[in-house]
Amino acid sequence: MDIGSKRPSELSPAEKQAWRAFVAADEALASPYFAFEFAECCEEARDDTRVLVIRKAGQIIGFLPLHTGKLGYARPLAGPMGDVQGLIVEPGVDIDLRAVLRRAGLPLFAFHSALASQKVFHDNADEFCGSWMIDLSEGFDAWEARRGQVVPKAMRTLRSRRRKLDELEGGHRYVMEDSNPEVFDRMLEWKRQQYDSTHVFNVFSVDWTRDLLKAVLRRKGEFFSGSCSSLYVGDELVSVHIGMESDRLSHYWFPAYHADYARLSAGVLLLTEAARAAAAKGHLAVELGPGDFQFKRDLSSFQVGLASGCIAHKSLLCATRDAGQALTRAAESSPLGPIRHWPGKLMRKIDRLSGFYAL
Repeated sequence: MDIGSKRPSELSPAEKQAWRAFVAADEALASPYFAFEFAECCEEARDDTRVLVIRKAGQIIGFLPLHTGKLGYARPLAGPMGDVQGLIVEPGVDIDLRAVLRRAGLPLFAFHSALASQKVFHDNADEFCGSWMIDLSEGFDAWEARRGQVVPKAMRTLRSRRRKLDELEGGHRYVMEDSNPEVFDRMLEWKRQQYDSTHVFNVFSVDWTRDLLKAVLRRKGEFFSGSCSSLYVGDELVSVHIGMESDRLSHYWFPAYHADYARLSAGVLLLTEAARAAAAKGHLAVELGPGDFQFKRDLSSFQVGLASGCIAHKSLLCATRDAGQALTRAAESSPLGPIRHWPGKLMRKIDRLSGFYAL
């Protein structure tokens, strides 16, 4: 097995063609996160973006896009901003990722939200969760009818709030592609207010995260595009969504809304309009990513399994991480009451922050 490390922009036409073929052959890789254009966007935002090109007997058998970090502590593309990750390989191909990392000189690859259907991530996972999916394979109306049967109260509430928006002066309108630069700035401000009010780290306080969104929004192509959609009441902007899409699937990424319209579910109404637009384009689903939120439970048709953990070969860095995880497991299994969860929460917070600061 031969391992090459390149910047995404350095991939040859043949390598890009192989990447595209692997993605096209596997429905599990339909997310825009797996498009090589997304890797190129990450390179525009972060200088440590690399792609491991995996060859066997001279033939390309897979790719692993990642960030190397300042300490060589490798993470998936977009770090904590990445909702879905994995290997770019043909369906059914198993790769010894530990051997790949060793040959690439990377002591540890810490993954989160990696495809649990890929054996290497499933077998090395510490935790499992799922990415929520709105199934549009039979169209928007069919999805809406099915959710109406499963969660009738939630769907009635959405219809009621849509009517209330229409009753406001000027009614409401959905803009599928809003190119007004002020909309981007408004999204950042609303997200800052949200993070401040919930005492959560502001994702966009780090330069590269804003640069990544701008790079994604500049992309408009057949297989990958950034999108900025919005909802207005009269002339007033009430909600914004910045996301991306492949030729098969839309990813719901960063929504934000005017706090005065929270009671009317302006953000969720924008999501349903985005789903309607995605279905009109022939997309099979809207991917909502992980996270236990009520609106995701109400609107989603199913989940795609995701895994979090790390793959490492022996080094001081790996030993330190292993010791930290052992301490966390010991604390969480002890009869200490709520305090037993503190080590795990602290470790996860430190891990998340180090991902944002590219350590």
